[in-house]
Amino acid sequence: MPTDLDAPTTWSLRTLDEEAVRHLVRQRGLPEPVARVLVARGLCEPEAVDKHLQPSLMALHDPGRLPDMQAAARRLVAAVRAGETILVHGDYDVDGVTGTALLVRLFHTLGADVAWHIPNRFTDGYAFGAHSVAKALEVGAKVVVSVDNGTSSRETITELLEHGIETIVTDHHEPPLGELPPATAIVNPKLATSEYPFRELCGGAVAFKLAWGICQELSGGGKVRDDLKAFLVDAMGYVAIATVCDVVPLVDENRILARYGLKSLEATQHPGLAALLRVAGLVGLRLGGDDVGFQIGPRLNASGRLGTAQTAVELLMCDDAARARDLATQLDQLNVERKRIEAELVEQAVAQAERYANAEHHPVLVVAGQGWHQGVIGIVAARLVDRYQRPAIVIGLDGDHGRGSARTVEGVSILELLHAAQDVLPKYGGHAQAAGMDVAAADVDALRALVNAAAKERHADGLPDAPLVIDGELAFEGMGEELMRQLERLEPHGERNEAPVFLSRDLRLAQPPRVVGADGTHLILQLRRGDRVLKGMAFKMAARAKELAMGRPLDVVYSPRWNTFRGQTNLEVLVHDFRCGE
Repeated sequence: MPTDLDAPTTWSLRTLDEEAVRHLVRQRGLPEPVARVLVARGLCEPEAVDKHLQPSLMALHDPGRLPDMQAAARRLVAAVRAGETILVHGDYDVDGVTGTALLVRLFHTLGADVAWHIPNRFTDGYAFGAHSVAKALEVGAKVVVSVDNGTSSRETITELLEHGIETIVTDHHEPPLGELPPATAIVNPKLATSEYPFRELCGGAVAFKLAWGICQELSGGGKVRDDLKAFLVDAMGYVAIATVCDVVPLVDENRILARYGLKSLEATQHPGLAALLRVAGLVGLRLGGDDVGFQIGPRLNASGRLGTAQTAVELLMCDDAARARDLATQLDQLNVERKRIEAELVEQAVAQAERYANAEHHPVLVVAGQGWHQGVIGIVAARLVDRYQRPAIVIGLDGDHGRGSARTVEGVSILELLHAAQDVLPKYGGHAQAAGMDVAAADVDALRALVNAAAKERHADGLPDAPLVIDGELAFEGMGEELMRQLERLEPHGERNEAPVFLSRDLRLAQPPRVVGADGTHLILQLRRGDRVLKGMAFKMAARAKELAMGRPLDVVYSPRWNTFRGQTNLEVLVHDFRCGE
């Protein structure tokens, strides 16, 4: 258990198996801070550490182990060879659009007759529906392939089958409590019957596995042909984007897919992906999870959030450099507009959330507003979680009808809470960390009461605390470029493979703090101990500048990182918190 350091913002210093740390230092020659982080992530045995530090494509699991993979691959190969029209049916978030683009590009490479469809967030709603049947009939599809949805779409898939249209589902969401849809195949590692060794793939990764399975089938079930292998390696760039943005655990297969996918993305020659990197300011850089999560993902998401995801999908498939530049610019402009709308809605949601400030009475925040933009309610829910450290459901109402998006804190499954409210939810789905739902405006109060009652029952002692967890103490003099090069072997960072967090004590300011940012909310700190001076970025901490003074000792909690600016790369630290001594 962590050790409470007893402060206004709780700092929790991990208590680790010190012998395990020393063992890794001896057996693998690792710096002690690196060994400490590995043990903190549950990697104590040298063999597991080797797999983590040197992830190999050979360690990826055979796609044939996924449920229904053979049936799915055989049916689609038969469709390609027979010239049947295949409709790839994705969804409008990053996970859905990247997986859609990946499969459509594969079918184009194979010379298949392929069309694609992404629902409109505002007119069609989430996943399958009447629009799916209409599109399939319009293009004359014989087979529909879903990406990132479909496991719960029994009614629509039944209707497709009545029209003689088969469905191949690729998905990663939890299966419904009732009967599964009558699909030809449901490729989902979370099915109760699944024997796949890793259940935490994102939707884009499951689509990639289907692509791999198709390539195996086309290659006679053995080693994949060289041309198809080259396609799969390039396609891993899509998977890296989906894996990081869908916030799945970056362990096991996801770590391999993200690590190699980021390398593929760095070297991409595809005009669409290259234009996306250029507009995000990432050309020529070594890419990390933050680059994808904060720069690439929001731009791809902006298209589906503010209208249709068509622009994002077209960019990801675009082979013309000039057209790709135009599409990337459109996404960039949409993202600026998304930020404006989001800021306005966050202000309104916070004002409403303050009515439910008592966390004992309202462990789950449920807020709703007429005309709240459907495209940003998920982001706003995440902002409320960050601000209040409670699960949050944000509902955009349109007259009598509402659509909501939910996010949660570590240790609280939002999907379980929604199960308790299923009587007032005509439609809902998702996973433990995030979910979506339909709800009547008249039932918002009932939803609030039901999820809060469920939260109180399941967490009778209160919601889990969210302290600032520290991997270990580190002498600031030791935080140099050599150590950083060892620490970067742990990348990419994300869920269950978080960036290292260190505590260094008794630092001083080398210069007075500087307030920066367009809105004047950030601090730049020049931190010093002895001869070691590093720049520290303290986001959203400008109001705390008054606590700081030259010569005053500081204890600082931070994550080290490389920062590239105007072609120069330097080591700096991302400041999570600080405390001042006398």
